[in-house]
Amino acid sequence: MNEAPARLAGAHDPGMGFREFVGLIAALMAITALGIDSMLPALPQMGSALGIASENQRQWIIAAYMLGLGSAQLAYGPLADRFGRKPVLIAGLSLFTLFSILAGFATNFETIVIARALQGIGAAAPRVLAVSVVRDCYSGRQMARVMSLSFIIFLAVPILAPSIGQIILFLAPWPYIFFFLATFGAMVVLWAALRMRETLHPEHRRPIAPAQVLAATRIVLGQRISLGYSLAVTCLFGALMGFINSVQQIFADVFHAERLFTLIFALAASFMGIASFVNARFVEHLGTRLLSHGALVGFVLVALLHGLCAMLGLETIWSFALLQCAQMFCFGLVTSNFSAMAMEPVGHVAGTASSVQGFMSTVGGALIGIVIGQKFDGTTVPVTMGFLLVGIAALLIVMLTEKGRLFRPHVQPA
Repeated sequence: MNEAPARLAGAHDPGMGFREFVGLIAALMAITALGIDSMLPALPQMGSALGIASENQRQWIIAAYMLGLGSAQLAYGPLADRFGRKPVLIAGLSLFTLFSILAGFATNFETIVIARALQGIGAAAPRVLAVSVVRDCYSGRQMARVMSLSFIIFLAVPILAPSIGQIILFLAPWPYIFFFLATFGAMVVLWAALRMRETLHPEHRRPIAPAQVLAATRIVLGQRISLGYSLAVTCLFGALMGFINSVQQIFADVFHAERLFTLIFALAASFMGIASFVNARFVEHLGTRLLSHGALVGFVLVALLHGLCAMLGLETIWSFALLQCAQMFCFGLVTSNFSAMAMEPVGHVAGTASSVQGFMSTVGGALIGIVIGQKFDGTTVPVTMGFLLVGIAALLIVMLTEKGRLFRPHVQPA
């Protein structure tokens, strides 16, 4: 990060230096993961304090957040194109902060679920607008560099977030995790409000036109490559959400090793980060399809091995850790490329395409994750079989999308 990339003529000045800008974008990207992973260690305490009778019912504390996060993505893009990035971003961050506080004061299951859903709606603003702000200020390779540097910082969040939650629990009761999230959100609100300029040129503001949004949505859903890879990402994200919904129960009820939870969770999350670096190193040489299709086959084979291990009663905490790390590595290789491939043919409606694809993958994945999580029965079989079934579904979708041409570069129709 020694030298800032030059912005192209006409690009907007964000009002801050390059390093500070990268830091702000990374903070915006980190909010989503913090809102999910930091409270995983606290789910037993929350269930006890809020009178949640069923352990599986606690999973709604995660699922409600994801459903709010996914559903609001469709709204923030058009709002930011109409009113500007900064006011919409600050409004969303403020919602996240406000409902983080409300969640901290929740006294029953219904209140925490509502607060979490509204907290997710607020978190959708930085998730959607971080990329838009970067695009306003940089383009091409310059934009790629900013996003890469931000992503490197962002990768640390899923690794560290459960440990942050665990440290807070050592010092204070579970509501303070939400107060920590509120504090973080408030700090980012102030940072953006005081330091960031509006990055959308006034002449680029567009009215909210439902007919145009619907037309662009039809393009996204009617394009085979875009729809196919979006659905495949949705399936795989559902497996990830099933894992996140169940992982605390797995360590507590299956392995009776809650102390190792944050360590092994961080280890598994780090393999997604390793996959990102491997992808950046080899994707230009091998191509997105060879790399991602091979990783998807690997994902299914690892899930099959893990499922057999679980069903035969051979599962230990170390086999779980090893195979889950392999699963997360394949997941990282697949989803980063599938998301890019889904966007390739719809670049002319990129804003709407990003919102629609984000809505599909987040809401659809959250719903699949709920189904997997609610099947938890005191073993790792539901999670491992969930990974296997959604992996097979994703592979079939990709085969249909590519008309059987796996591993080979896409051929444009004549």
